[in-house]
Amino acid sequence: MAAPRPGQMIEVVQFRRATSVHDGISEVETFADFGTAQRARKIDASDAERWQAAEVSASLSARFQLRRNEVTEVVTSRDRLTCRGIDYEITGKREMVDDLRFFEFSTVARIDRT
Repeated sequence: MAAPRPGQMIEVVQFRRATSVHDGISEVETFADFGTAQRARKIDASDAERWQAAEVSASLSARFQLRRNEVTEVVTSRDRLTCRGIDYEITGKREMVDDLRFFEFSTVARIDRT
């Protein structure tokens, strides 16, 4: 896939980093904003609804292309990405082959959870 052109980077995304907090009973993982909001190109990959073990679930898969910088360099699959109020789990990260100035993040969001 080709690197995005400036006019294609219309989404504003925010990375969120996991932190452990003790809630008085146990350690709980919470997410807080990491770095500043950034422009990205969003490419919807698929949506799905599944029946599994008597549970109905719905998910969205998308790829986000962002410029390489000090934040995107250190983002891992433990982090999250938020776009238009939806939290996406990061399932993969790769350099754009045709332009190493960009990273592409593969993500999935469970849209049946609020």
